[in-house]
Amino acid sequence: MINIYSTPSCPYCHMVKDYLKSKNISFTDYNVAEDHDKAQEMIEKSGQMGVPVVEIDNNIIVGFDKPEIDRLLNL
Repeated sequence: MINIYSTPSCPYCHMVKDYLKSKNISFTDYNVAEDHDKAQEMIEKSGQMGVPVVEIDNNIIVGFDKPEIDRLLNL
């Protein structure tokens, strides 16, 4: 299970989503600029207000941390 908490204007959000798409990895994207419940959920899970926040099997990554994403997905 992969969730991405992002905003439309965030370049790193686009980078992480494009990276996962390039690897044919599906994910659920939450636009926290519009979905305030998901924004609150993101803050509770990560302790951060910045995006992107990537959740991979209950592991939280703040930002586009490609090595950590690769590690968690065994890429």
